[in-house]
Amino acid sequence: MKAYIQRLGRSLQLPVAVLPAAALLVGIANYWLSFGQNSVATFILQGGLAVLNQLPILFAVGVALGMAKDKDGAAAFAGLVAFELPVNVLKPETIAALTGAKLTAVDPAFSQISNVFIGIMAGLIAAALYNRFHEIKLPMALSFFSGKRFVPIMAAFVMMIVSAILFLIWPPVYSALVSFGEAIVNLGAVGAGLYGFFNRLLIPTGLHQALNSVFWFDVAGINDIGKFLASQGTKGVTGMFQAGFFPVMMFGLPAGAFAIYKNARPERKAEVGSLMLAGALASFFTGVTEPLEFSFMFVAWPLYVIHALFTGLSLALAAFMHWTAGFAFSAGLVDFVLSFKNPIANQPYMLILQGLVMAVIYYFGFNFAIKKFNLMTPGREAVTDDDEDSEDAVETSDSDDKYTIEAKKIYAAIGGADNIKVVDNCTTRLRLQLEDTDAINENAIKRSGAPGLNKLDKTNLQIVIGTEVQFVADELERLYKTKAPITKVETTAAPATEPAASTATSGVTESFYSVATGNYVDLADVADKTFAEKMLGDGFAINPTTGTITAPVDGTVMTVFPTKHAIGFKTDAGLEILLHMGLDTVELKGDPFDVKVSDGQAVKHGDVVAQVDLDAIKAAGKDTAMIVIITNMDAVGIMKFKPVANDVTTETLVLTTTTK
Repeated sequence: MKAYIQRLGRSLQLPVAVLPAAALLVGIANYWLSFGQNSVATFILQGGLAVLNQLPILFAVGVALGMAKDKDGAAAFAGLVAFELPVNVLKPETIAALTGAKLTAVDPAFSQISNVFIGIMAGLIAAALYNRFHEIKLPMALSFFSGKRFVPIMAAFVMMIVSAILFLIWPPVYSALVSFGEAIVNLGAVGAGLYGFFNRLLIPTGLHQALNSVFWFDVAGINDIGKFLASQGTKGVTGMFQAGFFPVMMFGLPAGAFAIYKNARPERKAEVGSLMLAGALASFFTGVTEPLEFSFMFVAWPLYVIHALFTGLSLALAAFMHWTAGFAFSAGLVDFVLSFKNPIANQPYMLILQGLVMAVIYYFGFNFAIKKFNLMTPGREAVTDDDEDSEDAVETSDSDDKYTIEAKKIYAAIGGADNIKVVDNCTTRLRLQLEDTDAINENAIKRSGAPGLNKLDKTNLQIVIGTEVQFVADELERLYKTKAPITKVETTAAPATEPAASTATSGVTESFYSVATGNYVDLADVADKTFAEKMLGDGFAINPTTGTITAPVDGTVMTVFPTKHAIGFKTDAGLEILLHMGLDTVELKGDPFDVKVSDGQAVKHGDVVAQVDLDAIKAAGKDTAMIVIITNMDAVGIMKFKPVANDVTTETLVLTTTTK
């Protein structure tokens, strides 16, 4: 069932994707018409409305095509047949003729039979018939109608039965949908807020599309998108189920992304920064939020609930103030600019002010939640390598572009053709049906460049790619259909038969010394889960009694972090060492730290690398522990901690290691 819903969610994206073209035409026309009547502008406006007024047909065709096994055009044609039959059989004129009633006495539900709900239903039925009958073989006398030709014929017969059923149930169903919509509408701003909350909350399941169809289209007569783009309805009311998304997508989520970046570990900030920046730009300009949302939706689900609450707050506030704007695709900058020339938009510029407020709410709300509940947002979670000495891979060539390379990495990581059943995608995600999701290599998927993944169940997997997902999906589909072979690639260090080099394979003994005068602390006792559980690597800590901090090893300074609270070293034998000065001191922006070394500088153990104001750290409520971590533990052979007294100096030998 989950797989079916996910495929439906992806299929709905096809008709939605045509809306930006309509929005562009309507936006240009409205801008032009704002200077007075113009026949060319009217021509352009009608061109945009021609698309918007045919949404039910677009949904019927798009859903049928998307839900069909091989996305064949015959399924789309069957979807068109399946839609046209009930909307013509059940139109008011036909009902009046069938029942002998006057046209004015026909139930008003039948005047709304041509809607997105019927379009989606027709598309689903057509796709089901295609999947069942597209390979059927009829007797020789009827062979012309075999295979795909049989599908629209079956669609016509089936939809006659469906039409008869709709004749009986459509009026009460329509009344129920209208009542639900009216119940929310009658709640005013509170109703808009409730809609916004559930809209975000249902995104992981794909069911938000069903909710959207009630409020954005004409399933229940609300048709907020259609009415806004057509400049119909009441100014300050039409658009109330859209306007509040602009402050969230253009300002709130990018600010939330910045909070996630700020809370990432120093050694992962560059990586997380790239991910968050790409997601923030997509959200701001286009309103595509999935790359951002899926980066924390499952690894830090409380933060996603907070995001849903903030979205509800934004919609409620915009509706309460009667600030309205609308979109044809999503609530990004492009649609926001087009809204300005729509006559029914009401003070859309105030949504910018609201957006700035939402940015503050998102940043401080996310920042507080991440720290308070220690949420494992990107850059804070443990990063580990696979235990195996080899990794599955697909042979690459010089002609491979970045999408092909990413697809090959994902193909190998999910087990290749033997583990794949269906390759599908939506706007930003690969939607895969596998034989067994437990057989995938999650770390390898992450190393492919994918921002995140979600194992829905034993057979369904989603991998977040971004707005260029189609290129990756196409290549992945090709690899699957050609059953591209997978080989093993060794991931360990150079073999022992090679000459010993000045890398971490030479078996050199390294000595580690205390970095300060103070008290020795076992790493497991450090008041930070990431260090205490050795997620970054093994090492030790010192609680300093003076602020003079020295190098723990002989080597070279590789990195002085911009916030000065951490320094990276590398020994001649290849060990990579992180000296982290204090806990959560990145927030102090370098103020307590006077770093005495620079990148590339050679140091000996005991050399002063920093002077630290311990009182300033304590005054900020931070721990002053000086932590030394070996971050490339795969290069470590034998590791032995030296027996040390509680009191240490910068000349105290703490541990020795033998590199591999």
